[in-house]
Amino acid sequence: MAATALAFKGLSRRFGPVRALVDASAEVEGGGILSVRGPNGCGKSTLLRCLAGLLRPDRGTIAARERGRELASDERRSRVGYVAPDVAFYDELSGRENLRLYSRLRGLPPGRGEILLERLGLAGERPFHAMSSGMRQRLRWAFALLHAPDILLLDEPFQNFDAAGERAARELLAERLAAGALAVVASPSDVALPRVAGELLLGG
Repeated sequence: MAATALAFKGLSRRFGPVRALVDASAEVEGGGILSVRGPNGCGKSTLLRCLAGLLRPDRGTIAARERGRELASDERRSRVGYVAPDVAFYDELSGRENLRLYSRLRGLPPGRGEILLERLGLAGERPFHAMSSGMRQRLRWAFALLHAPDILLLDEPFQNFDAAGERAARELLAERLAAGALAVVASPSDVALPRVAGELLLGG
């Protein structure tokens, strides 16, 4: 496995009688994107949550390496950058306050959040509960990139963006890939992406 890489084999997950994910396998190395596509309900979000360490698969294996170091499942929760529609923040805190809080918890300089807010075009003063869907998506990207992760897990990452928001997010993604990071991008339909190294079709 390369210095930064992610591989999974035979991942399956049930929720009661419902088979949410069935025998998913793929791998991707630093600098590349794994594109995961399929209809709603086919297991895309479940797969990313398993890869992030937020869900334990019923079967299968996951091997993640960040700059030459193997990551245990509990480490993945703090090391990956995760963008998904269900990522929420403290309602009464502003975008800036939320990022400052998470920066402190991770031992990161607060200036990192300020840079990302500026890059993503988010003023950061409005409380989370009063943000539009597009502003919330900008904040999710800023949160995911706070610690400059080498493994990005992106679930419908350009959802709710206007043209400017999507352009800013794509620029940040391209920079991480150029620095040797990898990404798994899930979408129900084909999305134009740079550096696609592999494709995984679910539910088909």
